[in-house]
Amino acid sequence: MSDKLYYENPLSTRYASKEMLKNFGDEKRFRLWRTLWIALAESEMELGLPISKAQVEELKAHADEIDYQKAEAYEREVRHDVMAHVKAYGDAAPSARAIIHLGATSCFVDCNSELMILRDGLDLILKKLVNVMDKLKKFALRYKDVPTLGFTHLQPAQLTTVGKRATLWLQDLMLDYENLFDLLSHFKLRGVKGTTGTQASFLDLFDGDEEKVKELEKRVVSKLGYDKVYGVTGQTYPRKFDYNVLSVLSGIAQSAYKFSNDIRILQNMKEVEEPFETSQIGSSAMAYKRNPMRCERMGSLCRYMLTLPINSAVTASTQWFERTLDDSANRRIVNAQAFLTVDAVLNLYLNVAENLVVYEKVIAKHIAAELPFMATENIIMECVKAGGDRQELHERIRVLSQEAGAAVKREGKENDLLSRVERDPLFAAVHGKLGEILDTKKFIGRAPKQTEEFIASEIDPILERHKALLGAHGEVKI
Repeated sequence: MSDKLYYENPLSTRYASKEMLKNFGDEKRFRLWRTLWIALAESEMELGLPISKAQVEELKAHADEIDYQKAEAYEREVRHDVMAHVKAYGDAAPSARAIIHLGATSCFVDCNSELMILRDGLDLILKKLVNVMDKLKKFALRYKDVPTLGFTHLQPAQLTTVGKRATLWLQDLMLDYENLFDLLSHFKLRGVKGTTGTQASFLDLFDGDEEKVKELEKRVVSKLGYDKVYGVTGQTYPRKFDYNVLSVLSGIAQSAYKFSNDIRILQNMKEVEEPFETSQIGSSAMAYKRNPMRCERMGSLCRYMLTLPINSAVTASTQWFERTLDDSANRRIVNAQAFLTVDAVLNLYLNVAENLVVYEKVIAKHIAAELPFMATENIIMECVKAGGDRQELHERIRVLSQEAGAAVKREGKENDLLSRVERDPLFAAVHGKLGEILDTKKFIGRAPKQTEEFIASEIDPILERHKALLGAHGEVKI
């Protein structure tokens, strides 16, 4: 039977990285379940429950032997995925069958493993995020002195620089980084809480010894490499945490979406382009086209990501009392899809940010077409310094500007405002000086210094903190 007969998720087949796909794969999830069962049994043994070292060692010896066919058969029988794997594990480690999952509820393995997977996923996102920031930093510094038209309302405005504009993309990502770092700093496992979060089953196992119950949770969590747990839970970890995670991922998507749109507009203006490979085809019909497919794909994926936090918000809002199961099927889809989507977005962002092409002569041409209008106040001020009447000068240059603008718009001519000023005796004080007055460096304010200062004070400390993660590149699979 053809493997093309059935639907496959494009995030898996076309867009997301293997490392993120592996992070959310069944193999990792079920191995974590067994890691949790081992940590629980070993900690219970250490605290005096009738569990032998031989039983724990048998669990460890067979931890990697997962018989998926047997587990699937058990699940068809019992309609419960956790119990199916308890049975399959018990078959692999028969001496320990009776003590696997002792005192625990399904959410002991399900919630704790899910949180560990989310944590590892966030670490992968962090790595790619700081690498994108590193690429944009280098781009910003390289082009910090290159003047370009600024735009407000998508209309030409005062000049900025190509590098200064890149700091706006960087600052968006910095805000996303701060939210992500804060989330990681407060990360907690569900811990060992029992069926409704009261730890009653464990209190029974330890004959009412509350200190041993508390110590059990500490030991299990420590064996897993963590040190923080939620102080109270129902049956699950708080589903609001999923919303918090997806909100951080949505923030990254928002930033990437803006960047991709800016690049698409700049590519339309022929000022900046995303990378375009020698054999790449832009259009099946129009052979000359160089479509911004990477940025378009980024925007498309980001748009999907922006819709996902509301799903988690509804799930968190509709958890009844200690827990209801209508979150399960939903979360299997939404959490993984969110991470795969942002992973794919950052792969593209890395690729584009590292390989942006800047056409400085086109940028200069666009400045030349607009700068004369922007420089009118400077021209007026120079003439006033030479004794001119500001009101008379203002009215005259307004008329000349309207005439030049009409020639541009109605007749398709070049902007000849400066020629008109050079010929007008009212502006004799600036004749021969217009080149100096219109030096673009005089119109960019502190943009180069702002770029340097922002990177030095706010971006470099982040990159230094994560320097071991730097050096990644973005791969476009298809």
